[in-house]
Amino acid sequence: MVDTSFASAPSATSPAPTLPLKPWLGVVLVPLGIAAVYVALGVMTDRHAAVRLVVSLAGLALAYLGVDRVAKRIWGPSFETDLWLAIVWVGVVVLLAVIADALPLAEARDPARSLTEPSRARPDLFSRHPFGTDTQGFDILGGVIYGARVSLQVSLLAVTVGTVVGGLVGVAAGFFGGRLDGAVGILTDTLLAFPPLILLLAVVTAFEPGVLTIALALALLTIPTYVRLARANTLAYSHREFVLAAKALGAKPWRIISRELIPNVVRPLMSFSFIIIAVLIVAEASLSFLGVGIQRPTPTWGNMISAGESELQTTPHMVFIPGVVMFATVFALNRVGDKARALWDPKQGGL
Repeated sequence: MVDTSFASAPSATSPAPTLPLKPWLGVVLVPLGIAAVYVALGVMTDRHAAVRLVVSLAGLALAYLGVDRVAKRIWGPSFETDLWLAIVWVGVVVLLAVIADALPLAEARDPARSLTEPSRARPDLFSRHPFGTDTQGFDILGGVIYGARVSLQVSLLAVTVGTVVGGLVGVAAGFFGGRLDGAVGILTDTLLAFPPLILLLAVVTAFEPGVLTIALALALLTIPTYVRLARANTLAYSHREFVLAAKALGAKPWRIISRELIPNVVRPLMSFSFIIIAVLIVAEASLSFLGVGIQRPTPTWGNMISAGESELQTTPHMVFIPGVVMFATVFALNRVGDKARALWDPKQGGL
């Protein structure tokens, strides 16, 4: 049985204020912002990168304000535009990562096929390389998309292992208590006390860096957090009426765990996973940036930033484009994670 008693009762609040009657403003701001981005990326190709960046950001801000205004007029003042934009962004990143092989992308992974491509080409939306190329002639747009695939593979695999292993261990420790709980506590404290970066460097140095190796190394770091979260929620639910009733009826421990505790504990674990995925994306990029993660020519956001670091003064797009995509993805995952915690973990959402 899934407990719903934590859900808060609706409160009587005053009606939300209505928006000023300027429906045309949002309709004007959206195309104006898109036009500014187009001018910055497609027309101002000979201008300084800083000028193009400022114009692009201004255009994105105008477009967002326009979309926000239009959306609130259609769906009401309570519509969370930033949340839905975050969901759309995450969905687009996942979709592009899945269908990357079917997209008409320029070469981004094979050095032999990039020999005829121009190196350090500047972004041009209407060229073969919309986001430009790097020092090896690799297409940056293709690298960003394939890098998203690597980041998602690593983070999703690590979160899956961490959720399953850490969740089960935490539920067992919280339910049975005693020596098992003490042993699990000592183990998690030991793992949490070990410097995460040192542990990651040790694992990826001892084994050949790859998606599976890095994912398991990152999963090792997530397990203690999931153990503690699952244990805390198990202790909270173990004294609820439906668990006490199951014990009174003579239900076996593993039936109580599988039927009463896990369905309730899994919700906060799943909501927390969005935030953990965002953290692991940054961790994987950090390893690649340091040169101990997945190596070139396989593109990842981290090694793309590392490859463009020496060219930052002359071709900043090699660093800024993968950096901005990673920032937007991590930000969107955190925003979705906050909303998921409010929906699936009412105790946290109400804080």
